[in-house]
Amino acid sequence: MDKDSMTDDIVLEVLETRFATHLERHPHIAWTDVRQRLLAQPAKLRAIREMERSGGDPDVIGYDKTSDTYLYVDCSEESPSGRRNLCYDRLARETRKKFPPTQSASEMAGGMGVDILTQDEYRMLQQLGSFDLKTSSWIHTPQPIRDLGGALFCDRRYDTVFVYHNGADSYYGSRGFRAVVRL
Repeated sequence: MDKDSMTDDIVLEVLETRFATHLERHPHIAWTDVRQRLLAQPAKLRAIREMERSGGDPDVIGYDKTSDTYLYVDCSEESPSGRRNLCYDRLARETRKKFPPTQSASEMAGGMGVDILTQDEYRMLQQLGSFDLKTSSWIHTPQPIRDLGGALFCDRRYDTVFVYHNGADSYYGSRGFRAVVRL
């Protein structure tokens, strides 16, 4: 199947199959409730389709009762293949002196209509499996760190989730970002 030409109906089928295949990620959540939300919020469905198109394997990983929202997160084993080789944000990309990438993680996320995972969301995902064993993923960076030129990323090594720092203008073929859509 060509992921670039997926219709809403095809995306819904893919999401339903993934939901049913990985019930351990979302106990006590019914697909009918999630599907109803997806149909009621076409912009969110488009954002999730972009997550799918770029290799994210999005799935529901939780429900927040306080805000009445489901969390759709990239559940691909490694950082999504269509979202790698990116520095952290536009400023980092524009001020990079040599070989700037064509896009940044925050710019791509904005264009997709998604958010970059927070550290807490990344850790919640890692409780459901082992992700980023060979890759790493940028995470939302607090402004004081960003103001000093840094950015945060995570991975899982030695059965432990690590949070690291790097210059926001750095980029690697094995570093991308994981996204979340609050539905």
